[in-house]
Amino acid sequence: MGFRDLTCCVNETTRPWVDMYGIVGTQVLRVSADTGLWVIRNRFPPDFRAPTHLHTGEVHAFTIAGTWSYEEYDFVSTPGSYVHEQAGAVHTLVIGSAGAEIQFVVNGAYVNYNPDGTIIDVQDGRSVLRSYLEECTAQGIDAPEGILV
Repeated sequence: MGFRDLTCCVNETTRPWVDMYGIVGTQVLRVSADTGLWVIRNRFPPDFRAPTHLHTGEVHAFTIAGTWSYEEYDFVSTPGSYVHEQAGAVHTLVIGSAGAEIQFVVNGAYVNYNPDGTIIDVQDGRSVLRSYLEECTAQGIDAPEGILV
């Protein structure tokens, strides 16, 4: 097994930013077909609020810019902060007034809920990658290669 087999180095300039859902800037950096691990960067607009969601696996979040929090918890993540989320965590992402850029390392899927508790959808690395590549095409951006490994 060579160096290339063991290591993945991705420069952010090799992954285009696309607008997902018409509002959230997104870069998908890596999706593992074997483990279900996926790495994504998001640029959220000011005062954005995501649906309440549940994570099936743990998540690591690194705040690059701006501030954000979870409605259900008593913290505000600022630039340089690291947030760990346990599998099974249920929360509502709330972005601060200046917007935020966050890198997430996600294991498994997340389930988005309506306010009445019914399921909106279930997203995992493959579904997010599929949406990302579709948005690249729709926005006239060449789809990058080598994301799914």
